[in-house]
Amino acid sequence: MEFTAYQIADFLQGTIEGNPNVKINDFAKIEEGRAGTLCFLANPKYNNYIYDTQATIILVNKDFVAEKPVSATLIRVENAYEAVAKLLAFYEKHTEKALTGISQLAFVAPTAKVGKNAYIEQFVVIGEGVEIGDNAKIFARGTISENVKIGDNATIFSGVSIYKDCIIGNNCTLHSGVVIGADGFGFVPTDDGTYKKIPQLGNVIIEDDVEIGANSTIDRATMGSTVIRKGVKLDNLVQIAHNVDIGENTVIAAQSGIAGSTKTGKNCMFAGQVGIAGHLTVADGTKLGAQTGVAGSIKTPNTIYQGTPAVPVGIFRRSSVVYKSLPEMQNTIIQLEKRIKNLEEKLYKN
Repeated sequence: MEFTAYQIADFLQGTIEGNPNVKINDFAKIEEGRAGTLCFLANPKYNNYIYDTQATIILVNKDFVAEKPVSATLIRVENAYEAVAKLLAFYEKHTEKALTGISQLAFVAPTAKVGKNAYIEQFVVIGEGVEIGDNAKIFARGTISENVKIGDNATIFSGVSIYKDCIIGNNCTLHSGVVIGADGFGFVPTDDGTYKKIPQLGNVIIEDDVEIGANSTIDRATMGSTVIRKGVKLDNLVQIAHNVDIGENTVIAAQSGIAGSTKTGKNCMFAGQVGIAGHLTVADGTKLGAQTGVAGSIKTPNTIYQGTPAVPVGIFRRSSVVYKSLPEMQNTIIQLEKRIKNLEEKLYKN
């Protein structure tokens, strides 16, 4: 598909600087731009590439100021990052192949209900009492156990397992290897040193517009539900334990884990390898830096924490400066100890 700068600017409600009739048929990173591609510039760290790139069209923020001439046609928008996301979504929607129908190599239980225009690939297993919404897509080797409900326009990629009684909302995306509703990690220590399993009788509820990255796992509740609220985005390799409640529009990066019965607020942002202990609350708008370990509840909204144990980011930064100086501080302390010892010896002699 080809688009002119004029068409793109009209779609994004942007303004053009340059030739409105130039055409693009592909996308590229700004440092790899070539003729016929569209790039975007949102991070100032990449500003230098805009002067050398061979890209035909570049999306930039309205407040971008060029320090020297730019050969590409610019389209100024409010937010270049959001604009390119909108454009990519439009492009994907209009280029992807329409998929409907049920493969003869899939198994669909007699009591399952499959919505209009749904697509089910080969070797998918759909259990008894399952309900699948309109336009849902389930790719190869998926296992949807009994009484699961999947909403309209959901996309379930290959190798996903959804255990019994779980609920997946509308417009959700589950990437390959995701496991929804496996048993929570519940065991009781006994007098003889062994552990007795606590039956996990609850389920997982995933609300609308949630995306879950590859090989992430969300455990079923012991009782009640583990809940992933509307608009949540989970990266690959994220672990959500039993009875956790993740607030609306929270984003969690890869290799993070949240222990049982913790409740996070809405609009939180957790970077990679964050760990949160169980039975805590995390306030709305909390941001946690990479590898942060949270051992106690965070009650103040819209704060940034980092480190293990987690502390406000300002304290963490000041502590980091001190940490880097520890070898020099140790040498200073050793020298001071020697001087004190010498002074004490002189005093005792006198």
